Amino acid sequence: MGRRSRRRGDAVPAAAPPPAPAAARTSSRRGGRPPLEERPKPPWHPVPLVELCVLVGLVLLVLGVLDLESERGKLLLLSGMALGSLGGLDTALREHLAGFRSHTTVLSALPAVVSAAAVYLAAAPWPAVVTTAVVVFAAVFWLLRRAFVRRAQRAHRAHG
Repeated sequence: MGRRSRRRGDAVPAAAPPPAPAAARTSSRRGGRPPLEERPKPPWHPVPLVELCVLVGLVLLVLGVLDLESERGKLLLLSGMALGSLGGLDTALREHLAGFRSHTTVLSALPAVVSAAAVYLAAAPWPAVVTTAVVVFAAVFWLLRRAFVRRAQRAHRAHG
């Protein structure tokens, strides 16, 4: 049997749907997220404070790694991690509280880690450290998620 005998009737291939207008394409990308241009501006805008904080943090990290054996190098390394983390935390907190993007997990981890460290430094047993971290994480996660949903709905109504 040849190729012609395998054909199934004279079925017409389905036409592709017409392309959506440009306005509809921009509003439906990535689950309806707003574009990066709408990101909330910090109070110190146009000074790139967050970017400078991250840059200084990276420089401190490199200097700390180059001098890791000394106390000074360890301090530089720790300071670099703290500055870089603060830069990211600022952006995450600002976006979350404005209802722009949800950063619930990242923001919930900070108080969980701090509380676990406090319980650990109080010489509590490991189950207490883990339990504290989980409970604090869950409570803060729930609160932050509720706050984000409310603010995102409010922002959606304002732009819609």
